[in-house]
Amino acid sequence: MPSTVLVGAQWGDEGKGKITDLIAKDYDYVVRYQGGNNAGHTVVHAGKTLALHLMPSGVMYEHAVPVIGNGVVVDPGVLVTEMAMLSAEGIDCSKLKISCDAHVIMPYHKDLDGADEKRLGSNQIGTTKRGIGPCYQDKAARKGIRVQDLLDEKIFRLKVETALAQKNPILEKIYNIHTYTVDEICEEYLPYAKILKPYMDETAQLLNEALAQGKNILFEGAQGTLLDIDHGTYPYVTSSSCCAGGAATGTGVGPVAISKVLGIQKAYVTRVGGGPFPTEQRSAEEGAEAEEAEVGDTLCSVGHEYGVTTGRRRRCGWFDAVIARYAAQVNGLTDIALTKLDVLSAFDTIKVCVAYECEGTRYEYFPMQQSVLFHAKPIYEELPGWKGEDISGCRSFDELPKNTQHYVEYLEGLAGVPMSIISVGPDHDQTIMRGWSSC
Repeated sequence: MPSTVLVGAQWGDEGKGKITDLIAKDYDYVVRYQGGNNAGHTVVHAGKTLALHLMPSGVMYEHAVPVIGNGVVVDPGVLVTEMAMLSAEGIDCSKLKISCDAHVIMPYHKDLDGADEKRLGSNQIGTTKRGIGPCYQDKAARKGIRVQDLLDEKIFRLKVETALAQKNPILEKIYNIHTYTVDEICEEYLPYAKILKPYMDETAQLLNEALAQGKNILFEGAQGTLLDIDHGTYPYVTSSSCCAGGAATGTGVGPVAISKVLGIQKAYVTRVGGGPFPTEQRSAEEGAEAEEAEVGDTLCSVGHEYGVTTGRRRRCGWFDAVIARYAAQVNGLTDIALTKLDVLSAFDTIKVCVAYECEGTRYEYFPMQQSVLFHAKPIYEELPGWKGEDISGCRSFDELPKNTQHYVEYLEGLAGVPMSIISVGPDHDQTIMRGWSSC
């Protein structure tokens, strides 16, 4: 039975929402396996753009069962609001399944997230301040509150009381911000339990039974490989396992059930927040020279590079083949979906980073040391562009301009993985299927 992991192969924001929504028709279950509402997937429904933060993109298909796995951290208020938004748009959420083992984001998690970022000052990681990191911290410390705890008020109250005994002194004495009572939190959270109870399930059992019945599963990752807690640009990462391996631990499905790993890469690179970014093209306000600023501003404006969750301007840069090779290795990519290729129609020539240089050493692989990555200089190859040629109407690879075809083939060779899907615009039909098959 074909099961696929769809994973971001850069720093997130690669266009996973569109690709998930595009291929979900071939799957019976679409499963989120990590992250929380710090992620945002943009999908288009009936000509209207919708931003999803917790709901799996498969909710857009009537036949698919959307599942929130145990590896996700859930803000129940956000989830309830998102479900109401989708219902108002005529999208049925009744099939949603939520793992009882998923951890719950509490109000103090969000307060601690924001306060800690403020404390870090210029060394901020760039979190979304949605409480994701503190929630995962409690999970790892075995002090977390899980979705199943909402079903028993006595247990929930006891766990909240235990948590506040530790959190309130930190909120008050270290950060000088407001504290909470058990009653305050119960008053807000217990009503969510009544709304979400019909959707709670033992999702690991559900998914394994589905596999035994020959059903197809699409595991939908959030963020991206370079934000993975283990394999990303630590400490400028998220707090969960974004890579393909996280699909197994984040759902309770064994890795042998996974037959394909589809990596999503932009035709250029973006990232949000702090941390190293070798191919970044800064803006004039950041002290960039005119040529660099022009490239950065063009990628940002033409690509509409603003965060779905935060609205922050994304940092933009040329395609990085070192990252592409690294993502292919740590995820075991079988295919790549290349997105936003149409954005590069704005350039006469296009640069591709093929390696890094640091203190006289050439790196064609991802550097082991963080300090090397911070000081790495990109080694570029320059390719002819296709400025002025509108590729958004192309529906086959042969219809693309020759220079565009060469660019795709060049990236494919550098990554060592076939680029089976090519996106040339935001709409569903603005896609070239180049050998992709869910089977």
